[in-house]
Amino acid sequence: MSRRVRLSNLGMAIFTPDAAAGRVVPPSGFTARLTLFAAAAMAFLAVFALALSLAAGQLAARWSSDLAQAVTVRISAPDGEVAAQTEAALTILSQTPGVTKAAPIGPDMQQALLSPWLGDALPLEDLPLPVLIDVAVDASFDSAGLRARLAGEVPAAVLDDHGRWRAPLVEAAGRLRSLGGLSLALIAAAMAAMITLAAQAALAANARIIETLRLVGATDIYIARAFVRRFTQRAALGSVLGTALGMLAVVFLPGSKDLEGGVLTGLGFSGTDWLWPLCIPVLSVLVAYAATRAAALRNLETLR
Repeated sequence: MSRRVRLSNLGMAIFTPDAAAGRVVPPSGFTARLTLFAAAAMAFLAVFALALSLAAGQLAARWSSDLAQAVTVRISAPDGEVAAQTEAALTILSQTPGVTKAAPIGPDMQQALLSPWLGDALPLEDLPLPVLIDVAVDASFDSAGLRARLAGEVPAAVLDDHGRWRAPLVEAAGRLRSLGGLSLALIAAAMAAMITLAAQAALAANARIIETLRLVGATDIYIARAFVRRFTQRAALGSVLGTALGMLAVVFLPGSKDLEGGVLTGLGFSGTDWLWPLCIPVLSVLVAYAATRAAALRNLETLR
């Protein structure tokens, strides 16, 4: 029998009922508990790794979108010229296509912005703070054109389109998503290692039964089929339980209204994102099948 035929027969073993082959593997014991626990724990952790990866992308996209819809004009001029420069900048902004709103930031707002860094008792009147104009824009806004006009007519004005803030956010989101993918890969590898150890322990514990089965004519495919089916079924049950518990835990995480402005705001799933965790049990079954098949075939060769 060729190796391809052997693996094809082994692959169909999970979906073909065979009570006699199933009795080769003990239905309970250390290997059963280890497989169930490993699959459940890895699936539980995979849900959170997936939630973190998705939340990182959503958070960066939200911040980037908010920054893209607003720019700031900063005016630093001598005391006698501040009012005139500010009025000129506001006039230019009112004539600029794509600008939907422009208003100076008052002392109270400046105090609120600076208090997290410098404290609430900061005497703003004693500091030479620039005038800040908050500008809301839409998709037709041309930052280069406005910057050039301000440079020619209001030399003290500087336009900040927050581009230097958006780029690090996008980069950080990409790294966090990569970290989430790496975490999922490590979880799958750890699960495969644990299931492999459990399958090897079960094969070693049943060495005499395997020898007896061979004496009465059982093939290695028949024996491996029993181990592959049993361990894959245990992994499927464990991963379903772990995924369900993980999704339930995500439901009870604090939402955006509970952590206003927090970095972890929005950690979880929304809309169609809830479909992604349902893939975890499927991937767990594939990992368990591959790990058990490799361990069974390898150990059966050594037990000859």
